[in-house]
Amino acid sequence: MCATASAALVVPFLVDRSGDTAVPADRLLQEEYRAAAEEFHVPRSVLMGVSYLQSRWDSHPGVPSVVGGYGPMHLVDTREAPQPRHGQARPRATTAGPPAARPGKSPDSGTGQPADLRRAARLLELPDRQLRSDDAANVRGGAALLAATQAELGKPLSADPADWWDAVARFPGSNDAVSAAAYANDVYDVIRRGARRTTDEGQEVVLAATPGVRPHRAVPQGAQRPKNVECPPELSCSWLGAPYVEMDGGGYGNHDLADRPKDQRIDYIVIHDTEAPLSSMFMTVQDPEEASWHYSVRSSDGHVTQHVPIKDASWHSGNQFVNAHSIGIEHEGFLRQPDAWYTEQMYRSSARLVKYLAKKYKVPLDRQHVFGHDNVPSPTEDTIPDMHDDPGPFWDWRHYYDLLGAPLRETAGPDSDAVMILPDYVHYKPEFTGCVKGGVRCAPHGSSAVRLRTRPDDGAPLIQDPGRRPDGDDSTEDVDDLGSRVSAGQTFAVAERRGDWTAIWFQGHKGWFRNPKDHPVAVGARASVVTPKQGVDEIPVFGRPLPEKEAYPEGVAPETESPLPYTLHAGQEYVTGARAYGTYVDRSTFAQSPAPVVHGREPYYEIQFDHRLAFVRASDVDVRTVDAPMPKR
Repeated sequence: MCATASAALVVPFLVDRSGDTAVPADRLLQEEYRAAAEEFHVPRSVLMGVSYLQSRWDSHPGVPSVVGGYGPMHLVDTREAPQPRHGQARPRATTAGPPAARPGKSPDSGTGQPADLRRAARLLELPDRQLRSDDAANVRGGAALLAATQAELGKPLSADPADWWDAVARFPGSNDAVSAAAYANDVYDVIRRGARRTTDEGQEVVLAATPGVRPHRAVPQGAQRPKNVECPPELSCSWLGAPYVEMDGGGYGNHDLADRPKDQRIDYIVIHDTEAPLSSMFMTVQDPEEASWHYSVRSSDGHVTQHVPIKDASWHSGNQFVNAHSIGIEHEGFLRQPDAWYTEQMYRSSARLVKYLAKKYKVPLDRQHVFGHDNVPSPTEDTIPDMHDDPGPFWDWRHYYDLLGAPLRETAGPDSDAVMILPDYVHYKPEFTGCVKGGVRCAPHGSSAVRLRTRPDDGAPLIQDPGRRPDGDDSTEDVDDLGSRVSAGQTFAVAERRGDWTAIWFQGHKGWFRNPKDHPVAVGARASVVTPKQGVDEIPVFGRPLPEKEAYPEGVAPETESPLPYTLHAGQEYVTGARAYGTYVDRSTFAQSPAPVVHGREPYYEIQFDHRLAFVRASDVDVRTVDAPMPKR
C-alpha cells in the first residue's frame, strides 16, 4: 500500500527534442511554446497569447471546431470543417404560430483567411495530418505562420512583443478591421495580465505577466455600422431585422413593440445557444411566425448581429414576463458539441456585449440576472416540459463571468448557511449521455453542472422533478435532463452537512452533492434567503409575478394566476436575488404603438428554487441575511 501511494506521487519526466533537459509530462506543452518561439524568432509571449485567444491552450484532441480548426493554435483546415450532427433547430419557445422557415438575407458570413493549417504544414514540410493531431507540430505551425506574416508585412522578427501587433491582428483571418483589432487587443491584454491554466489534456501552462507591453498598432478603419445597432464600439456588429407584421388570419409576429426601459425595466440578460447553424437561425428570425431574439453571436469569430431594438421585447425565453424584462442573446452552437462551437472569440464578444448592456441598463452581473435559457422559469405548470435546456452543462459560466469582470468566487466562510455552486470546470467531469446518441456515454468533458441526489450516497437516486416528469420517472444523466442539476454561480441555502456531503434546499426537498474540502464543488456565499412566515406550513411558488386583480384597468381581463406544482415548506430557505413586481401587457391585437403596461404593486421575491428561477410573494415570506466569517488566508 505504501509503495503504491508513493509511486502515485512521482511525476513522470520526458526528454525534450534537444535531449538535454528533462521536462515533466504535465509541462510538455509549455516547453513546446518555448521551443517553437525560439525556432521561429517569435516572442514567446506573443505565441502563447495568440494560442490562448485561439483555444485557451486546449488541444480538443481529434475534435475540429465549427470552421475546421485544430489544436492549441486552432489552425484551420477548411476541408475538414465538420457538419453538425444535430443540424435541425429544435422547436423554439414562441408566443406566436407554429414554427416555419423561409429564405432570408444574412450578414457577411465571414470569409477572411484564417490561420491556415495547410499553409503551416507547407512551411514546416510536414503532412497536414500531423498538425491536426500533434500538439508540438501544431504550435510550431502557429509560430511559423506568425513569422511568415511578420515578414510579409515588411517587419523584422523583433524580440519586442510590441512590434507584432499587426501580425497578431491578421492571425485569425477576421474579415473586418474592427474584429481584427479587438482580437489583437485581447491578445495583448493577456500578455500584460499573464495567464495560468490547466488544459483539457492536463498540461500546466503559465504565461508570466508583462504589464509594460504597449503594442505599436494601427488605427482600425472598419466599415460604418448601421445607426440602429446598439453595440459597444470595439465589437464588429451588423443588423438583420426581425419583422413586426400582422399575419393573415389574425395574430402578429415576431416580437412586441415596447418602450423599455421607460415602460418596463430591463432586469435580465438571457444566454441561449442556437442548436442550429447561424445561417438557419437568420432565416428563422426573419419569419414572423417564429421566435425572435435581440442578438446573435457567431461562433467562428464572435461577430454580433442585432435583430430587435432593445426598447422592444423579443420572443425568446418561453416566459412572457422574462421576455418583457430581458435581452435575449443567441450563440451559434450545439450544447452537445461544445469544443466545436463554444469558441473563445465567441465567449469574449458575448461578454463585451453583455458588459455594455448591463452597464447601460443597470443589470447586475450575477447569476440571478445574467443566466441561461435553461434557468428561465416555466410561467405555468403545463409549460414545464417544453422549457429549454441551452446553453447546457458544458457552457463555462466560471470563465464567462471572469470575462464579464465579475468573477464567481467565495464570499463567505465554509460554514455559511448558503453556498455558491462552483466546480473547477476543467477537472470536474461528471458523466453525461446523449451527446451523439441517446443513452450512449459522452466523452469526458469539463462541466459547470453538479447533480443532486436524494441521500448522501453516490448510489442514491437523483432528485426528481415532478413538473418535468409527472409520471414519476427518474431523472437521468442525459445531457438535456435538468431535473437534478445545479450550475456554476447559482447560490442555494444549505439544508444539512454530513462529512464530505452538502445538502441544499432544492424544489422543496434536500438535494445532496459530494463537496469534499480538498476539491470543493461549492463555496461559502453571503446571501439573503427567504423562508415562509412563522406559523405558515407552506406557500405557493410562481413562474411569473402577475399584477394583483385590482391593478387591471377596466376593459382588461386579469391574467389567471397559475402556481407551479411545487411548494416551499416551513423551515426551508431559498436564496433571493431581488424584489420584483408583476407586469402584464394585453397583446391580443396588432398595433403600431406599444400596448399599455399593467403594473402591479404587490412585491415578489425572485428565488433560486431549483435549476430555474422562481417567484414567491413577499407577503408570504420572511427574509434574512446569511454568511460566515471568511477564513484567514
